[in-house]
Amino acid sequence: MDLQQLDARLQNIESLLLAQKTVLTFEEVSAYTGLSKSYLYKLTSAAGIPHFKPQGKHIYFSKAELDQWLQRNLSGPLDASSIEEQAETYITLKKMGGVR
Repeated sequence: MDLQQLDARLQNIESLLLAQKTVLTFEEVSAYTGLSKSYLYKLTSAAGIPHFKPQGKHIYFSKAELDQWLQRNLSGPLDASSIEEQAETYITLKKMGGVR
């Protein structure tokens, strides 16, 4: 088995293990969502993503809540509540300097 095959198998095992967890660390969320760590920091500081800080230092995420957050902007007809939510997110990120 060559190094590339071994690396691919390890990545597959890691993704399967990650799918079994209910609470994710900051690094795991970055890998799970594909979002950069700097963008995740902006989202957590602006309360734009559901997260927990039980000791006040480390950031954790509920996988179920994260999945709901990821699926919140369904493509298709928009209702008034989703337009309002998008506007609030935009304003929050604009204040944080994340939107130009």
